[in-house]
Amino acid sequence: MATVELIISALPAHVRTARLVATAVARRIGLAGSTLDEVRLAVGEACSRAVEAHRAHCPGEPVRLELSDHAGRFEVVVADNAPGGQEALQRQVPTQVGESALPDVLAPDVGLAVIAGLADDVDFDATPSGMRVRMSWPAVPATQTSGNPA
Repeated sequence: MATVELIISALPAHVRTARLVATAVARRIGLAGSTLDEVRLAVGEACSRAVEAHRAHCPGEPVRLELSDHAGRFEVVVADNAPGGQEALQRQVPTQVGESALPDVLAPDVGLAVIAGLADDVDFDATPSGMRVRMSWPAVPATQTSGNPA
């Protein structure tokens, strides 16, 4: 399958569009239902983080997504052009159970932690001029993961 490229404006309403497109592409290559849920949630988190970063720093710049199926993996890349990507990766998020509510400044880091928990393989590439979140899942057709014979 060729790479699908999606460019969205930095508007929260377009995050839904990105989730729908990512889920449709994942479904087309035959990913299982539980994996589709992970794709939907991870893409939503990555796009929400990118949209918020753009709204704060560069609202006229679009957020870019690339979706591809190669080497037996479904891969989604969400790239933004907002400065401060390195600082977001350097902040620490409290991990102890029962801690009080997280300060607002840590909200983007929580999204990155959620993405890391949802995707099978994740890479965060942060530079002073933006962040690139690459997520991937095994491209195992639903019939192979459901236990039903092919």
